[in-house]
Amino acid sequence: MADSSRTTREPADAEQATLELLATGRLEVEGRLVDASNATLYCTIKAPGRGKQTLAACVYKPVAGERPLWDFPVGTLAGREVAAYAVSRAAGFDVVPPTVMREGPFGPGMCQLWIDYDTDIDLIGLSRSTDHASLRDMAVFDAVVNNADRKIGHLLPTPDGHLYGCDHGVCFAEDYKLRTVLWQWRGKSLPRSSVEALRRLNEQLAPGSDLVTELGELLVDSEITATRIRVETLLKHRVHPYPPTDWPAVPWPPV
Repeated sequence: MADSSRTTREPADAEQATLELLATGRLEVEGRLVDASNATLYCTIKAPGRGKQTLAACVYKPVAGERPLWDFPVGTLAGREVAAYAVSRAAGFDVVPPTVMREGPFGPGMCQLWIDYDTDIDLIGLSRSTDHASLRDMAVFDAVVNNADRKIGHLLPTPDGHLYGCDHGVCFAEDYKLRTVLWQWRGKSLPRSSVEALRRLNEQLAPGSDLVTELGELLVDSEITATRIRVETLLKHRVHPYPPTDWPAVPWPPV
């Protein structure tokens, strides 16, 4: 499994505490996820002043360990992961685990809470579902952030029934690059809950807003504008997008 985060859903105050822990806790590297294309380190994180008590596990991806890509600026993948969390939180999709940018043992990088996903769930079967509300939320979220790499292995269903996703480093391109295994709703009308989430997000993407200020530290202005346009387009047509015609529609390998 690629990476990420949190074992159960948390109320807002608990999530804020989690973000503070991720931002200020002491990171100790326990190992590396060797299947990841970029340096992805499994860590324990401990609250300052609490001795050796381990409070959580997390993933730390240092900017220095990012592999250069031809279509994304060098050193920007960690920031895109943090931006994905900010957008998911603002819309209320809740599909990205708590994620922050921070200093770590190998320099600045993104830190995301680890999820122990439910291994009894067939991820391939889940990825093909047409009646899973959280999966559909994820498909809409991916359209918003222009996710260029939604693989089956990036799905993280928890034992309590919630669904998270990980690996959002190749999102927010200005050009249409949506590449995903979740095309089963293409051309179908968006559910009401998705429209409401998009409306919330559209309001928070207004120029000068707190969200835009936050995203401005992670993305360039043109990428934020492109995100706003994607949200407005989804609200105008209210249908799931179709696969691109000039870009591979499914990531390879899909798992």
